[in-house]
Amino acid sequence: MLKVYVNGNFVLQEQAVTSIYDHGFLYGDGVFEGIRAYNGRVFRLDEHIDRLYDSASAIMLDIPLSKDGMKEAILETLRVNGLTDAYIRPIISRGIGDLGLDPRKCEKPNVFIISQPWDAMYGDLYEDGLTAVTVTVRRNAPESLSPNIKSLNYLNNILAKIEANYKGGDEAIILDVRGNISEGSGDNIFVVKNDIIETPPVMNNLRGITRAAAIEIAHDLGYTVNETDLGLFDLYTADEIFVTGTAAEVAPITVVDGRAVGDGSVGRITKALMQGFKRLTQAEGAPI
Repeated sequence: MLKVYVNGNFVLQEQAVTSIYDHGFLYGDGVFEGIRAYNGRVFRLDEHIDRLYDSASAIMLDIPLSKDGMKEAILETLRVNGLTDAYIRPIISRGIGDLGLDPRKCEKPNVFIISQPWDAMYGDLYEDGLTAVTVTVRRNAPESLSPNIKSLNYLNNILAKIEANYKGGDEAIILDVRGNISEGSGDNIFVVKNDIIETPPVMNNLRGITRAAAIEIAHDLGYTVNETDLGLFDLYTADEIFVTGTAAEVAPITVVDGRAVGDGSVGRITKALMQGFKRLTQAEGAPI
């Protein structure tokens, strides 16, 4: 039975609980991260911790651990569970308060760290490619709620996933309020046209850590990567499309809104990035 870190202690999964008055439960008031461990190393742990603390800062949530303390807690959670290849989720909720919205009523944040074994998220679809559908749900406008706050309120993403499920898609493609491509329900989007890779700027989507790694790999392989606004036309005429995320890693899309992407198979640039990402995750990271 796996154990969960709860405010400095390790307890069995079924004992990792909080009050129904926790504002993380009542209002989605809190932040989290998704992190991966490969072959005994935690991939880009520093970057994930920085993003976690940036999200907390943006909502004025004081995490009751230093960054170094959080890193050690994550590594110890993996050690306690004997995991070397895993998905890790640190969660910080505002804490227990009352039924009002005021976060000042929450005396102390709660810190949870979950870890579990994790295989390829999309299974055989890494070979054949995902089917994606655009959805009517729009990404929250940055001036209303920045998509770079990785908060516990994921309803915007969930509504997109519900629509994708209904339409038979493996992944949703979400547009922003201006009609530009934003991101998937849980990953960043890239298109390839004439050997040039393009991806939306991070004002309207999460500053993905896997996204950044994919850009680095692309540059190392000699490809040009442009951050630019993209529309449906760019999706429908792309030679290749792929998505990136901690859980998804680098995953190909071969059908979008019923249209074959390129020749309908996983493209050579996407394959090169998938292979490059696999090599990278096996070669670097914080030792457990």
